[in-house]
Amino acid sequence: MSGPNEHHIVPLKTFLGVFATLMFLTVMTVVVAQFHFGAWNTVVAMAIASLKAFFVLAYFMHLKYDDKVFLVGFLLSIFFLIVMYFFSVLDISTRPVLNGIL
Repeated sequence: MSGPNEHHIVPLKTFLGVFATLMFLTVMTVVVAQFHFGAWNTVVAMAIASLKAFFVLAYFMHLKYDDKVFLVGFLLSIFFLIVMYFFSVLDISTRPVLNGIL
């Protein structure tokens, strides 16, 4: 009998696979940090960090198996975080330089 409050049991093999993937991505973070990509350093680092965050959210926090309402709530919070960041950058970039400090 499956109901809306029934828990999903994830096999240990899945958790070990996700753990191995996270360890691999951590090693990749360290290896990539040894190279100079110029302006792409931040993009590469954030891409790897975002991929690791996806695995943690999907499997360890069970968003993959939970109601889609929680996923929508999470994605909305990320959207509003990006909007807040965008307006902060816009505000800072349009300020006049004060006596050469900035």
